[in-house]
Amino acid sequence: MLKGLEGLKNIHFVGIGGAGMSALAKILLEMDFVVTGSDKNDSPIIAELRAKGATIATGGHNADNVRGADAIVVSSAIPFDNPEVLAAHDLGIPKLHRSDINAALLNAKKGIAVAGAHGKTTTTSMIGVMLHDLNMSPTVIIGGESPDLGTNALLGESEYLVSEADESDGSFLKLQPHIAVVTNVENDHLDHYGTMDNIRAAFAQFIGNVKATEGGFAVLCFDSENLVRIAEGGIDCPVYSYAIDHEADFRATNIVMDGKGTAFDVVHGAENLGRVTINIPGRHNILDAMATVVTGINIGLTVPDMAMALKNFHGAKRRFETKGREKGVWIVDDYGHHPTEITATLEAAKETNPGRLICVFQPHRYSRTKLLHTEFGTAFDAADVLILTDIYSAGEEPIPGIDGTTILYDVKNFTGKSPIYIEKREDIAKYLADMAKDGDLIITMGAGDIYKTGEELTKILRERN
Repeated sequence: MLKGLEGLKNIHFVGIGGAGMSALAKILLEMDFVVTGSDKNDSPIIAELRAKGATIATGGHNADNVRGADAIVVSSAIPFDNPEVLAAHDLGIPKLHRSDINAALLNAKKGIAVAGAHGKTTTTSMIGVMLHDLNMSPTVIIGGESPDLGTNALLGESEYLVSEADESDGSFLKLQPHIAVVTNVENDHLDHYGTMDNIRAAFAQFIGNVKATEGGFAVLCFDSENLVRIAEGGIDCPVYSYAIDHEADFRATNIVMDGKGTAFDVVHGAENLGRVTINIPGRHNILDAMATVVTGINIGLTVPDMAMALKNFHGAKRRFETKGREKGVWIVDDYGHHPTEITATLEAAKETNPGRLICVFQPHRYSRTKLLHTEFGTAFDAADVLILTDIYSAGEEPIPGIDGTTILYDVKNFTGKSPIYIEKREDIAKYLADMAKDGDLIITMGAGDIYKTGEELTKILRERN
């Protein structure tokens, strides 16, 4: 029995249609738990869960939905006064956070937990796809769909379980991984942590949770200054570092970019271990691939074998995902919503040599916009045209003086550029269709519903004569 889930059979997910919640629900269904759930609307994910045996109510949340459950599961997005949460309390039904389910699953196996301010989903997908393609039968839990696996969750037969570790609310500290992979540590989620010192301390504690006495280890990116500082402070488990620009145990060298993909050598000391090719652009994706390769090396895989698995990796959904190619216009969507990952993604897009690089950015959360608006001001330098829209609240209450124009003014002040502001997201696709030219790369960015704009633009261009 999974520790923390003893005696539980019927588990109800409040908001089951979310990426993280649905992945956990799929795994529990495969493990013969009885899964029920609720959500506001139907979706393909909910249809898939129903096909696997889940009973799901849509149209909103209702107290009656929790009757018969041994426990309910919530995410941080579910408020305390949700009617199903209140009903569970009144009925004496335990409430679990989704991180409790993830921890129960990961801690019971040789867990590979991938953390970091950005790169988590791509790296988790890479490791999961690589192990799957090399017939190692991993269990995989991803915060977004993997086109290569055709799902965001896969129950395997081996001792390995690969999962994202969500640092946003500190819940990743419940994890006790066999392998902790950290892609970077940055100034995100300051609304929760308050200071960078607190963020570094949390990541240090996460790495410290590694099961070192059972042969566990950490894989850390030394191109991240904060990770170097954490390592210098002392880590009690073996550490294998990787980098492009800085000294590390493993380095990516002889990098060649051809516009769409990238090839590089994996070097350990003076030894060249092999060459890896990935079909997604950008140095940030090289680092994600290095995290994958270094993890594999230290569980006994060879670089040539891993290279064979990685050469056909197609990325993760909403990570430089092509939405369409119409009338000579390449339309891409990306989940990037932190200044550093925006910069990295736009630089990667620029390497594809478009006629123009047009970026459409939807800020995510009032709190993030308030805390990082200065950094956003210089994050879009690689874009030839920048279009901004209003903030996607993600359920937050508005903050006076903070809206979509906050970033616009900082871009103007720091770069002298003049972004275009279109308040309503629904109006952007038509504007883009009228301005688009052959050779343009148009990328929509943000963690909200901005991806719909790329889909709408693709449809408009396709239907035009």
